[in-house]
Amino acid sequence: MFDYHIHSDFSADCNTEMEKTINKAIEIGLKEICFTEHIDYDYPDRDWIFEFDLSEYDTKIKEMQNKYQGKIKIKKGIEIGVQPHILNQYEKLMKEESFDFVICSMHATERKDLHSREFFIGKSVEEAYQMYYEELLHCVMHYKQYSVLGHIDLVKRYTDKESIYNHHEIIKEIFREIIPQGKGIELNTSGYRYGLEKGMPSEDILRLYKEAGGEILTLGSDSHVEKTLAYRFNDSLRLLKDIGFKYITTFDDGRPIFHHIEQL
Repeated sequence: MFDYHIHSDFSADCNTEMEKTINKAIEIGLKEICFTEHIDYDYPDRDWIFEFDLSEYDTKIKEMQNKYQGKIKIKKGIEIGVQPHILNQYEKLMKEESFDFVICSMHATERKDLHSREFFIGKSVEEAYQMYYEELLHCVMHYKQYSVLGHIDLVKRYTDKESIYNHHEIIKEIFREIIPQGKGIELNTSGYRYGLEKGMPSEDILRLYKEAGGEILTLGSDSHVEKTLAYRFNDSLRLLKDIGFKYITTFDDGRPIFHHIEQL
């Protein structure tokens, strides 16, 4: 099994040491993990600085890869928080740094963070959802240096109720943009931990992705503590199999590697 969305204390919102997570991953039988530390340039909540020393991160990953060689594969990833006005900063980052895997997530819309719910003030749920997806579409149309979209329907986690609309049309537009480019999506199982019925995205969006011809799909727990590694992965694999997906993807130096779900 592979967990491709994990944070350590390189991320501002995590205090768990990398090695503690690695040992837990070995204990529960994971074969490969990818650390995907947060970089969110110009994050609206000034109490959080989602940047870190990338040279130190690279050194630590290599140290852990050497120490645990033969026990578990450890990949170097990143989770970037995109906003339309900072895409050029991520272009520069990707020219200067190398990663096995890049998650493209949107944690803020209209320069307002989702977590504090400031973004939702003065908007109906429907308006908030539509603005979120419109801004995400803009970002994927103008930025290409990533592997998968992270928790594509994250907006629902921070609202008190679901939109009465499913917003499938604009989500289809997003998929029509990313699939021909060889980009994928993740199934992020943290949704279960935050009171949602399923992971992110929900089953209807996963089915849309499959119908649109999407095949690149990673599985990630979004763990910030080691005890939630691979959380609800078996349930998620059953769901993906029922939908008709045949593969889970890992990455090596930006290249997707497909693993048959039947063999996991």
